[in-house]
Amino acid sequence: MASSSSTSLLYSLLFFFALLVFPANAQNGVPLSIKKDPKTRQYYTTITMGSNRSPINVIIDIGGPYLWFSCNDYKSNTYAPIPCGSPKCELAKGIGCYGCNLPIRPGCTNDTCASSPYNPFTNMLVSQGFYEDSFHPTGRLAPLPRYIFSCMDKDYLEGLANGTTGMLGLGRTDISLHKQVAGVFGFADKFSVCFPSSSSSLGFGKLLVGGLVFTESIITTKTTPLVVNPVSTYPIFVEGERSDEYFIGVKSIRVAGETVSVKDSYFAIDKNGVGGTKISSLQNFTALHNSIYKPFARAFVKAAANMKIKSAAAVAPFRACFQSETIKRSAAGVLVPEIDFVLPGKDVYWRVSGANAIVEIDRKISCLAFVDGGSEPRTTIVIGGHQMEENFLEFDLVKSQLKFSSSLLVQNKSCSNVIV
Repeated sequence: MASSSSTSLLYSLLFFFALLVFPANAQNGVPLSIKKDPKTRQYYTTITMGSNRSPINVIIDIGGPYLWFSCNDYKSNTYAPIPCGSPKCELAKGIGCYGCNLPIRPGCTNDTCASSPYNPFTNMLVSQGFYEDSFHPTGRLAPLPRYIFSCMDKDYLEGLANGTTGMLGLGRTDISLHKQVAGVFGFADKFSVCFPSSSSSLGFGKLLVGGLVFTESIITTKTTPLVVNPVSTYPIFVEGERSDEYFIGVKSIRVAGETVSVKDSYFAIDKNGVGGTKISSLQNFTALHNSIYKPFARAFVKAAANMKIKSAAAVAPFRACFQSETIKRSAAGVLVPEIDFVLPGKDVYWRVSGANAIVEIDRKISCLAFVDGGSEPRTTIVIGGHQMEENFLEFDLVKSQLKFSSSLLVQNKSCSNVIV
């Protein structure tokens, strides 16, 4: 692992280079548009890499360690392999050397810092290498000249949304997007996301890396500390490594104002890194430990019945479903029992309401948009993408806190007019 001094020296050199080439009136952060794939419900963005300014569609992985994409057809005159054993290899936590017996090209080089990009949709780790090339932000910023990423072979892209060829990691690592952008441009180490609820050509969300989002005068937000899981949640790791993913300290769950009866121990992270609540943009719908899901679903069905919402036959993977015609609507969406993830502090909770709580199966059936995570999940609660749609979230690594809004639709806003 790279020492703090070597990491600081590397980014100091990059920042000095940035001062030479980047204009003094540089823009506020690095903005990227987010799209939603209708088939997989995955969220993706388009980045531009290399001397040819190649556009690459990548799935957004909030807890992922770094950027990886298929390099089979990637062409650039400025790419370079990162040598194994080098300071940058240590920074990337590369282990050993990667080699290739085929003709040399991006993704097929020798004496290269070894990487292990992970495809979570097939649960597959692949032996590859770390490289660097220019990253081209949108707007007035000049290219980030030596962005570290991993290649991936095109044969291992199964499960990714059609048209995407990689994943963009935003986790707690030294080579995640926000960390590299902050190190070079001098921005704060943080990022904001707002995932779109629509997959139409007009629907889009926003990702802002390093910039300031002036939300106080626009929307109502709350903050909660980010929790560190002391044990890595990546498929392979060195003993003693903490998780790169983002956890928050949910203490209890309320449905229609009533606390769901669950043992407090389920919400804690134990010494083995089991339990707790993490945020995942790869999980379509929030998954709850079976011992939480059962009383939670019962409470929601009961509260829905009190609102004269009639139950319907379950539709997998959902257990609690309803007749859509019995659900009333307002300008902000469907009217269903409100769900609160209760957090530390006075009156701090993340409210899940309306369209974030319900998923429409068809015109006749709608279901509670939570799934049973089983009896032995690694993480007790995994907050999924559906619950984050049209919510503003800011992950601030400097303050180690999450700022969140709950549904913007309730505040007569949307992703497109909050992050600029």
